[in-house]
Amino acid sequence: MRVYSFIDSLQPQLASYLATSSQGFLPVPGDACLWIEVAPGMAVHRLSDIALKATNVRLGEQVVERAFGSMEIHYRNQSDVLASGEAVLREINHAQEDRTLINRQLRKGSMLLPGKSMFILETEPAGYIVQAANEAEKAAHVTLIDVRAFGNFGRLTMMGSEAETEEAMRAAEATIASINARARRAEGF
Repeated sequence: MRVYSFIDSLQPQLASYLATSSQGFLPVPGDACLWIEVAPGMAVHRLSDIALKATNVRLGEQVVERAFGSMEIHYRNQSDVLASGEAVLREINHAQEDRTLINRQLRKGSMLLPGKSMFILETEPAGYIVQAANEAEKAAHVTLIDVRAFGNFGRLTMMGSEAETEEAMRAAEATIASINARARRAEGF
């Protein structure tokens, strides 16, 4: 398991952004969301089936690549989303703490327009970028430019005033640090 990322309440911009590429049920603001990425990629088909049959969750996205497979499930009720996630974890005999550590590169972009700053965050594995984007949007009034949660690296691009962009950056970095800290504790570091 590479990614297991639970989001308690999708923020408006991120929910709308995810909906633009959704090939399934569209997520809406306020939905709880779970992003799972596994290897090999084909395994995500079986795990999606298990997650959808466990509770009332809806599949918003499923991507199958050679090496990795990703899925996004969501529902209004957090307990349904968490229960579906637990069903997947039981099937693959893993715990949430078994997810992959994040390797990241953090770069701050230059000014896009007068009075605007840009923030770019990359994660490896890619799926954790969704949780970082959601927490950044919760923390600050920024504009979500791009979220790429598939492939080898995830990438988030946001912009806003300098103060708001810095606040979003702190929230995103804290989210990544929290995920890494939980994974390190689980591995005994």
